[in-house]
Amino acid sequence: MKHPRELIAPAVSGSTPSAEERARQKYRRKRRFVRIGQVLMLAGVVVGIVHWLTHLEAFGPEQPALWLDLVAGYPMAAVLLIVGGIVAGKK
Repeated sequence: MKHPRELIAPAVSGSTPSAEERARQKYRRKRRFVRIGQVLMLAGVVVGIVHWLTHLEAFGPEQPALWLDLVAGYPMAAVLLIVGGIVAGKK
């Protein structure tokens, strides 16, 4: 006797999704990219604000090291914002 999966597999693998199901999948994929892009942009804003507050000495009198200032400061915030915008706007 065949396993139930063997009986179902040919019918499932041979079927193609309907136009409505493809449209739903495309919509879900688009929304996923938009949300990922928004999260990246939010992370960029948070990095920029934290960096700005660090320069205002909100977290103590110490300034960030030069390498940290060049890598994880405003440039990283800008990169996250740009990449997030690209991902969110992807068609």
